[in-house]
Amino acid sequence: MKVAAIIAEYNPLHNGHEFQIKRARQMTGADFVIVIMSGNFTQRGVPAVVDKYQRTKMALNAGADIVLELPLYYACSSAEYFASGAVNLLKDLGVVDYLVFGSECGDIKILTEIADVLINRKKELSDTIHTLVREGMSYPAARVRAVEEAIPNSYEHVEAMNYPNNILGFEYIRALKQFESNIIPVTNLRIGAGYHDRMIDNPICSSLAIRSSLDETNDLERIRSQVPFHVYKILEEQYNKTFPVLNKDISSILKYKLLLDEGKGYEEYVDISSDFSNKIINNLNKYDTYSQFCDLLKSKDITYVRVARNLLHILLNIKKDSMQKYKEEGYIFYARMLGFKKDSNELLSAIKQNSCIPLISKLADARNQLTPIGMEMLETDIQAAHIYDTIVSEKFGIPTVSEFSREIVII
Repeated sequence: MKVAAIIAEYNPLHNGHEFQIKRARQMTGADFVIVIMSGNFTQRGVPAVVDKYQRTKMALNAGADIVLELPLYYACSSAEYFASGAVNLLKDLGVVDYLVFGSECGDIKILTEIADVLINRKKELSDTIHTLVREGMSYPAARVRAVEEAIPNSYEHVEAMNYPNNILGFEYIRALKQFESNIIPVTNLRIGAGYHDRMIDNPICSSLAIRSSLDETNDLERIRSQVPFHVYKILEEQYNKTFPVLNKDISSILKYKLLLDEGKGYEEYVDISSDFSNKIINNLNKYDTYSQFCDLLKSKDITYVRVARNLLHILLNIKKDSMQKYKEEGYIFYARMLGFKKDSNELLSAIKQNSCIPLISKLADARNQLTPIGMEMLETDIQAAHIYDTIVSEKFGIPTVSEFSREIVII
């Protein structure tokens, strides 16, 4: 039995994503495909446009066999920790042979060479980046410059580091190497529009283009050609019931949390320095909306996305002490199943037999399966799901639903 894995957000799942799942099977000869998917909040510091259960249904209909949730602490983190959490989850399952991911360069050799430099020359790169940032260069640009200086004739490597899927790709490879995983990384060339492309009329557009279209026009019909038919049916059924959830929809609840913590500051949250904490406090009286506040706080050394992610860390109580503890204790403590196909019993049996972490299929039983630290991490996931559900309830005027009453998606 061969098993391939994909790490994804599917926010929402579009034609390119469905192609990638099919391509993963073709490239690896896999009998099964596992998807590790972010929950209701994503790596760019925004709420998912549609909830994780609907996105799980999309993934299964698109060809995945099992969908597992990436714990919140990693789903809403930087590329390095996003990759570290997901790779550790795959490694701990004990059944995955291949990790398949799309990249703008489509060249596993280039991405591996970047990963090797990041591992083997970590101290040197860190010193160079720190110096360049102090001189006024942005962190992303400083990191590219540091790698450029570390690799002779590095044009292709420098070019690769300017694209988001490439960045995740070499972080996946770095994590596989650092955690001594036998999983083989496989990349396929990303097709269609670029990750940051907002044009909805491309033959295969980006998830960002779909979300931007919904935000700007609120016209579901406009995205019909950009998603598989089964995805469109789900979106149509959920339209103005639980979907779309947009960035602006977290504005009020985020401001409330910022005001609540104003007196003590925000340094306890992941990635927030004392300077950035003070910057939030000094500008809080200028807060209008979530996106406007991100624009206000961004600077040369802190990008918009990093600001957004930091604000989400505050909203969702993602704290430095907990992150450090999780890293020291092994990163991942459970695999929470969001959905599976009925004909994936062989895969489920293999996971149960080989996994070194519990497979959580029913929240009510989790406390009996998990260690205290695992339960602590899971409770953060549950709390985030309830916050998301509150946002949905407030926007669409529907009753809230407890995460404990949600059922696994089975098709």
